[in-house]
Amino acid sequence: MSQLARYSIRSRSLGLKPLTSQLRFNSNSSGENTTHFGFKTVNKDDKEKLVGGVFSSVASNYDIMNDAMSMGVHRLWKSHFINRLDAGMRPGSNRPLQFLDVAGGTGDIAFGLLDHAERKFNDVNSTMTVVDINADMLREGEKRYQASKWNDGSDRVQFLVQNGEQLDQIEDNSKDVYTIAFGIRNFTNIQAGLNAAYRVLKPGGIFACLEFSQVDNPAIDYIYQAYSFSILPLMGQLIADDRDSYQYLVESIRKFPKQEEFKSMIEKAGFYVPEKGYENLTFGVASIHIGVKL
Repeated sequence: MSQLARYSIRSRSLGLKPLTSQLRFNSNSSGENTTHFGFKTVNKDDKEKLVGGVFSSVASNYDIMNDAMSMGVHRLWKSHFINRLDAGMRPGSNRPLQFLDVAGGTGDIAFGLLDHAERKFNDVNSTMTVVDINADMLREGEKRYQASKWNDGSDRVQFLVQNGEQLDQIEDNSKDVYTIAFGIRNFTNIQAGLNAAYRVLKPGGIFACLEFSQVDNPAIDYIYQAYSFSILPLMGQLIADDRDSYQYLVESIRKFPKQEEFKSMIEKAGFYVPEKGYENLTFGVASIHIGVKL
């Protein structure tokens, strides 16, 4: 059993398997009142509105956008992420889990987690709260929910418009599993978001983040950057008539902290980071980060 399992999973009825250039703009630093929006420097008070505009623009084509940005591989990453967490109420337990999916938008991670819990553990009692700061993204998730098997009258799934840096409608020590996929890099204050994650998780709870990351191999990174900066904005223009949003999304990946730096930020929030703390996917194009609230 992994060190993480010894510290948390058994006590919380969770399961977690062991963790097995153009320009590098990775700094998250900025002035006291400014931050980055892609490669631009903007007032902190303006970033939330600017990011909101991007995701309102791409909401109806969000899966197409992720297909373009990952060449379709994001679907495999998300499946691996869900299987890796292996979360669900274990047979014999009488305590359903409380899931929180932040920046959950279209609901693919949330529904995938519930499906895994039911399929593997026959868990039909654990609950899911899906939050997103963008109401347009959340509406896409609610549409999918209305047409899904989860819309069964049980009210197991709840949708809330929430700022992930605050989560002011989520009580302290109330959630067993916090997930966020391809969302935290868009936060104005990433550390505040991590601090909020720590606050709302119960002792023994799991923080799990899937995010675009940084490729270490120079040759692979060169190819990836050429694709990202040359092809993706053009695809955004052709697919969604929205070059600027795709340009921002590419730039936001380059501004996101490298794996070791982000791991340190998770630890700074108070989490125990097991083993290496992250798993690179597809040469580091994306990474899974894990933290445990002890």
